[in-house]
Amino acid sequence: MTSRRTFLGVLSLGLLVSPLAAGAQQTGKPVRIGVLTAQSRATSTASWESFREGLRDLGWEDGRNLVIVERFTDGDFDRLAVAADELVKLNVALIVTANSPGARAAISATKTVPIVMVEVGDPVATGFVTNLARPGGNVTGISLMLLDLTQKRLAILKEAVPRATRIAVIMNPDDPIIPMQWREAGIAAGRLGVRLQRLDIRNVDDLRRAFEAAVKDKADAVLRLADPLAGMLNAETVELATRHRLPTMLRNRLEVEAGGLMSYYPNARDYYRQAASPVDKILRGAKPGDLPIEQPTRIELVINLKTARAIGLTIPPSLLGRADVIIQ
Repeated sequence: MTSRRTFLGVLSLGLLVSPLAAGAQQTGKPVRIGVLTAQSRATSTASWESFREGLRDLGWEDGRNLVIVERFTDGDFDRLAVAADELVKLNVALIVTANSPGARAAISATKTVPIVMVEVGDPVATGFVTNLARPGGNVTGISLMLLDLTQKRLAILKEAVPRATRIAVIMNPDDPIIPMQWREAGIAAGRLGVRLQRLDIRNVDDLRRAFEAAVKDKADAVLRLADPLAGMLNAETVELATRHRLPTMLRNRLEVEAGGLMSYYPNARDYYRQAASPVDKILRGAKPGDLPIEQPTRIELVINLKTARAIGLTIPPSLLGRADVIIQ
């Protein structure tokens, strides 16, 4: 009986190993995967290190049985298509791509190389897939479902600043998820009784002008919609928000830890680590289109009281009582 169980265990493990992974093990050559993102390396290090940690936990280590080929475009969406084509020509086993612009470029570049998306807003609304449970084709990954989050983020910002009647909304219009986020913000604004001021940005100079416009039009607070530039320009956003004393809802915990006021968002470290799971499954033989698109398991409300004091804002106790993380 023991021998039979051992045999069945070995057989089951063998069935999980793809021809690619098995071939790599036999030849001793590591599997090559690509990373494609509009982020910068410097501002996304913590997220991608969590992804690598997730891979190591599953038996994949860069430099041992895996080679990760990275393409960062530093906020330049126009370079994504070229970078995606480069990865395809390098015959990577799969492409891991962050954010909706990166996913769009990867999907346009190949219909055969598996694609694992991470931090995409809503892959159905953007047309990347037609079904979350069974996406089909060569695409799967992690979706943050930002359309559901946008209304809640605006509501929390209004709760933090009860007097707010006008809220500036900063966004990069080139991200395919932005039109849907803007629509959801408008729905929430009608319910909350606030007026929105739309401010489009594509670079740091635009960001400075956006804050100046918000001050000129007497905005009471700022909502930063989620796109790749949010993380890249976080230091500048924090500095401008503090200088102009504007309460600002940022994208995620990493940005609040760096000095931002607040965020309501999944933890980036968690969902980048989570993205290692579909990568592992594909490398062991699963078809990406058969893997359901996952969502983060929890959303965090993070508040930085030091920043609140710096801009003269008193956070209501009811909101502090619901916070998952309070930075003193």
